[in-house]
Order: sequence, then structure tokens, then C-alpha cells
Amino acid sequence: MDGAETSVRFEPLIENADAQGRFVLVCEHGSNAFPQAWGDLGLTAAERAAHIAWDPGALNLARALALRLDAVLVHAPVSRLIYDCNRAPDMAGAMPNRSEVYSIPGNAAISAPERLARTQAVYLPWVQGLQRVIAERIALGLRPVVVTVHSFTPVYHGVARAVEFGVIHDADDALARAVVAVAAQETRLNVQLNAPYSAADQVTHSLRLHATPYGLPNVMLELRNDLIATPEQVSDMADQLAVVLNMGLVEIQRQAKAS
Repeated sequence: MDGAETSVRFEPLIENADAQGRFVLVCEHGSNAFPQAWGDLGLTAAERAAHIAWDPGALNLARALALRLDAVLVHAPVSRLIYDCNRAPDMAGAMPNRSEVYSIPGNAAISAPERLARTQAVYLPWVQGLQRVIAERIALGLRPVVVTVHSFTPVYHGVARAVEFGVIHDADDALARAVVAVAAQETRLNVQLNAPYSAADQVTHSLRLHATPYGLPNVMLELRNDLIATPEQVSDMADQLAVVLNMGLVEIQRQAKAS
């Protein structure tokens, strides 16, 4: 695809659009689809199935949470290696030429017109679609709570990760801290704040763009992907995290009233 081919649009996928709950679940890395327009970026089938191309288990978990929370779910239609919807167009990670120990040949020398084409095809429809969902729900009086759902690999650059449940915040840390406190009390998970990533790693773009301007409660969830690898694990984790999110929301509402 070259810079002239800007009519192609990959719209965000929206599920449970008529949900009445306050949570808006966002899964930027739920797909490992490689549309024909870009081919396989020079990657093998195994590499396209690996964590570099998507967040394994994250979309299944987000769907299970959406059912339990009566939440709308917005998820990306293509692999984050085509365009990472949790990155702005000027960020290196938007169309990375390397991910962990893997080189991404198809991203090694992207021209400015190609970057524009991918931005117009994937990122702009994503931003506009998610913004529309949030604005419409605000108008309906369903003041959204924005929760992005991710997974991470148990071993990164050869180092095992002990953390099982990472809770990440951007400028507003209220919900993140409440979720950590509840998860530590209500689950047996190794839960850590701002691990294995933090805002310093440029992972909170979606929160910064879609929640902060409206002053909406928000948090990023990271689950170690070996804990959500089977349907049974996903169901169990969703049961736990639905309780954690609801209790976390109740806690920040209590704090707001007390202040």
C-alpha cells in the first residue's frame, strides 16, 4: 500500500454497544490479523501468532468482562505491528521495526507516505470510533469508566516476570490505586502498580487521549498471558476482575464524596 491508497479504512470493532453499565472496555491489541494490503511484514506464521503481534488472551478476557460488567467493548481490527492503536503516529512503537528480540522486516524502512496511509487506514478510524462511543455514552448520562485490557508475556528478553496482574495509570491514579488495593485483598494474584510497564514507557496513550480530557476514571490492566490461556482461566479471571473493578469504582466514588 502506498500513500495514495487512503480510501481503505479498518474500523474499530464494537461489541455490546447497548450496554447499560458505565465501563467502556478497550482492547487495542486484541487482533493478530494481517490484512492483504500490508501482507505478513516478512514474518513467519509463528511470529505472527507470538506476543509481538498481539496480546494473547486479552480480547477473550475483555469479552468475558464485558458480559459480567454489562460493558461496551471496543477492540482493534488489525495486528499492532501494522499499527499499534495505543500509540500516536509520531511514536516509534506505532509501526515498530523491532519488538523484543524480533525484527519486523516490513516496518524497517517505512516511507512517510506509507506511515500516513497506515495512520489514515487504521489509527484515525480507531480514534474516531472510540471517541464516538465515549461521547455518546456521556450524552446518555452513562459517564464512562475507561478500562484498557492487555496481556504480557511471562518471559521478556530472557527474564521471567513474577508480576501476574499489572495495574497502570496515567495522570489520574485514583482508580488504579483502588484496583490494586482491592485485588491485593480479594485475589491471590501478584498485583503490582505500574508493572511491567508504566506511563514512562508510552503505554497510556489511549487513556491520555480518550479519558483524561473528559476527566473520566480510567485504568490500564495487564494480565500475564499464561494466566488467561484457556477458556477456563479466562472465565475465572473475569470473575475475579469484575469484582475488583466494581469495588474499585465504589471506592473512588466514596473517596470523591468524602473529599
